[in-house]
Amino acid sequence: MPCMAWNTQDDRPVPWPRPLRVLHWLTVLCVVCAASLILLRDEVSGRALRMWLLEGHRHFGLLVLVLFAVRVVLRIRTARLPPIPMPRVMHLAAGATHIALYLLLLGMPLVGWAMSSAGDHDVHFFGLTLPRLVAPDDDLADRLQALHIDAAWVLLALVCLHIGAALFHHFGRRDGLLHRMWPRKGA
Repeated sequence: MPCMAWNTQDDRPVPWPRPLRVLHWLTVLCVVCAASLILLRDEVSGRALRMWLLEGHRHFGLLVLVLFAVRVVLRIRTARLPPIPMPRVMHLAAGATHIALYLLLLGMPLVGWAMSSAGDHDVHFFGLTLPRLVAPDDDLADRLQALHIDAAWVLLALVCLHIGAALFHHFGRRDGLLHRMWPRKGA
């Protein structure tokens, strides 16, 4: 098993650097807000309110894209922490899940943006009108909407798997993995 760097003060693994932990939880917040707004939109009437909820959904989706870019840059620049000792199959499953999550955090906002462009709708981000990714095309907009919805279901499944694995590590294996990403006072 690989060597483990433990924090001798509280007998837990060394946490991820604070900026990466903050970006993780900001991404969680933005994904939850984007999902909540679009689900709420389906439950309300009134064109103005529905448009406001859609714009909010788009803003949070684009924030996910921005946070993704910042996170990837920081992740590349951050030294690798020693891995938590676990069976190789668990390392491989965790790696595959994280890659899939990263691909979805990149792809879903881009597909949503392209879907809006194909539907001949401008995409605004904090007062800026973003360029269109594709030319207006109703058939393409429909295909991208189906892809966006399917990707959302896959994202939900992977998030549930990710949460379940973190809880398994915390309560089942008791290996301190959850403490690496959990917010901490003063760290």
